[in-house]
Amino acid sequence: MSSNIEKLCLEKGVRLTEQRKLVAKVMSESGDHPDVDELHKRISKLDSKISIATVYRTVKLFEEAGIFSKHDFKGGKARYEQSPKEHHDHLIDINTGEIIEFVNEDIEKLQKKVAEKFGYKLVDHRLELYGSKIKK
Repeated sequence: MSSNIEKLCLEKGVRLTEQRKLVAKVMSESGDHPDVDELHKRISKLDSKISIATVYRTVKLFEEAGIFSKHDFKGGKARYEQSPKEHHDHLIDINTGEIIEFVNEDIEKLQKKVAEKFGYKLVDHRLELYGSKIKK
């Protein structure tokens, strides 16, 4: 069974070697935003011979092809996710590193209003909120 990432590679003309298929498979199955080290650790469980350099090159190739999105969240390594079909923002827990994806229509409208106020049409944006869990 091929992953959505594999299908995107075929659509974008990215040749799929066995190692690239492994990166695609592991990323498709990940429910988080792993960095390259974490991705390599997960892939190594399936193929102990795959090098971290291969994972780096594949992630970069997938990013350049628009298959992966790179995030440089504060205070950490670059993290990746499959490029989303639908826009979403991120809330990052500064204590645990947990990343919550969310969409808020009020925020979306407000961002457009701000751009318009300054005479711009909003064409893209990225919102990252950083916080710590409120203890009850």
